[in-house]
Amino acid sequence: MSDALKHECGIALLRLKKPLEFYKEKYGTAFYGVEKMYLLLEKQHNRGQDGAGLASIKLDVEAGQRYISRIRSNQAQPIQDIFGQINQRIADELEAHEEYRNNVALQKANIPYVGELFLGHVRYGTFGKNSIENVHPFLRQNNWMHRNLIVAGNFNMTNVKELFEDLVRLGQHPKQMADTVTVMEKIGHFLDDEVTDLYQECKNEGLSKREASPVIAEKLDVARILKRASKNWDGGYAMAGLLGHGDAFVTRDPAGIRPAYYYEDDEIVVVASERPVIQTVFNVPFEKIQEITPGHALIIKKDGRVLDEKIREALPLKACSFERIYFSRGSDAEIYQERKDLGKLILPAILETINDDTDNTVFSYIPNTAETSFYGMVEAAQDFLNQRKIADILANKEALSTEKLQEILSVKLRTEKVAIKDVKLRTFITEDSSRDDLVAHVYDVTYGVIQPTDNLVIIDDSIVRGTTLKKSIIKMMDRLHPKKIVIVSSAPQIRYPDCYGIDMAKLEGLVAFRAALALLKERNLYHIVDEVYVKCKAQENLSDSEVVNYVNEIYAPFTDQEVSDKIAEMLTSSSVKAEVKIIFQTVENLHKACPKNLGDWYFTGDYPTDGGNRVVNRAFMNFYEGKDARAY
Repeated sequence: MSDALKHECGIALLRLKKPLEFYKEKYGTAFYGVEKMYLLLEKQHNRGQDGAGLASIKLDVEAGQRYISRIRSNQAQPIQDIFGQINQRIADELEAHEEYRNNVALQKANIPYVGELFLGHVRYGTFGKNSIENVHPFLRQNNWMHRNLIVAGNFNMTNVKELFEDLVRLGQHPKQMADTVTVMEKIGHFLDDEVTDLYQECKNEGLSKREASPVIAEKLDVARILKRASKNWDGGYAMAGLLGHGDAFVTRDPAGIRPAYYYEDDEIVVVASERPVIQTVFNVPFEKIQEITPGHALIIKKDGRVLDEKIREALPLKACSFERIYFSRGSDAEIYQERKDLGKLILPAILETINDDTDNTVFSYIPNTAETSFYGMVEAAQDFLNQRKIADILANKEALSTEKLQEILSVKLRTEKVAIKDVKLRTFITEDSSRDDLVAHVYDVTYGVIQPTDNLVIIDDSIVRGTTLKKSIIKMMDRLHPKKIVIVSSAPQIRYPDCYGIDMAKLEGLVAFRAALALLKERNLYHIVDEVYVKCKAQENLSDSEVVNYVNEIYAPFTDQEVSDKIAEMLTSSSVKAEVKIIFQTVENLHKACPKNLGDWYFTGDYPTDGGNRVVNRAFMNFYEGKDARAY
């Protein structure tokens, strides 16, 4: 994606099912859990730049011993920072206490993070300041072991205000109106309720507080807590939590918007936001890794039992398609094929644009994340070329000479690496005109591979704001002096804001929306903007289930091609000499390529939860009223 776009977070939960001595004997270290957590987070580094955190719990410790450890960082390299600190602490303890070195019991008793239960998080914040207080995991502390709650998640809630007010009605005083705080406090409230009820049962049976503790741990109904806490949640989430005594859970939203995968054997239970991460770190086959069912929770009890519990009624499955297009690691077998298919399916539109002239066309891609869809596009183009060769051979079969056959077969598809990102370049000048000139040089181009008679086809993952295209990519490509520049988006036009974890909160930031507005002005249809505002305003006090997305009326008068042509016009500076065309994937082809991830609200306005319609209308009203604010 040539535009910078922040995204959701990544989670990793690991439970060691054997005593730590087992891992020391089999793998040579009692720090097995820490090492695996480092890999689980580093392999999800694509999801996190702003911060990272790790929490661990030691099971069955004596009273007075520290059993919860947590570390967070918002440094430039947060994963390296937190594990550097952990490793240094371990090294210092072993150096100061030689008796710890080969004694697992002493290591567990005295060294932080030597435990059986871990929760890690990488953050790429879409909302909130990049302060250490915004970095997961969050900790809700209590002297009762069962009431300690650690939470980390990959989520955005659309109804934070409502959730906040629910907590106030319950008598709480949350420290801020943020979804992370409100979600944790909601779970914490019902956790307190559950523990209190169980303690009362134990007390009625004559048990002392100390005797009641293991009984509460055994009987604690985590599914019931999550059912009560999540009753009014509206959003996309994969929420992970640890309880102080050793229970753990990961629960997923009913529409399956946010991803979560798990693997279990007799040694471990592991959950991560991405499947290939688990495959790589634990060397397990694709088919052994399962998805957590939308609306369910994977619950790991302290005794090691793993439960799959239904928490919410399922909604139509709308797993985020952006996961497949861009955000998840492309090493996942299914995702790799899907991205190739996205490239293949868009080739007919490319061929139409270049009049089937593959001889005078160079194919390339930008940025590196578009490489897989580029391979798919090239494979489809090669198939097209092969069909043309077959037709030529058959047409000349009566008088086919060796020279003619050689001429036909020697025609090849032209592919080049025409753009290379200069990672060293920094835009340090604040004056707009100078800054724009620097941005234009973010990419270096490969000279000498394009002729003045050539088309240059560049495939990108998606086009969101169009800023980098206008200020950098198109200008740089024009320096190669092609006849035509064709920018290809393997994703459809992004027309609507996201409210489930991707940093696309404002309508006016989307180039497709700006293009639709420009078309409305040109065709004297701008009154539609006023009419949509009136309709949105009239819904302000309706419940979310009654709200309709009226913003789609902004696009209704125009075909997809008309919007694409206007986007191309808007992103082409007057200095550009080549003809510029922009091609977008169709929603129909997106669903063909990614049949399991049908969440397409940013393209279609079809939001998977009721809160989504309220958010898109609010975003439109903010635009209309000139408010520089988020819609949720």
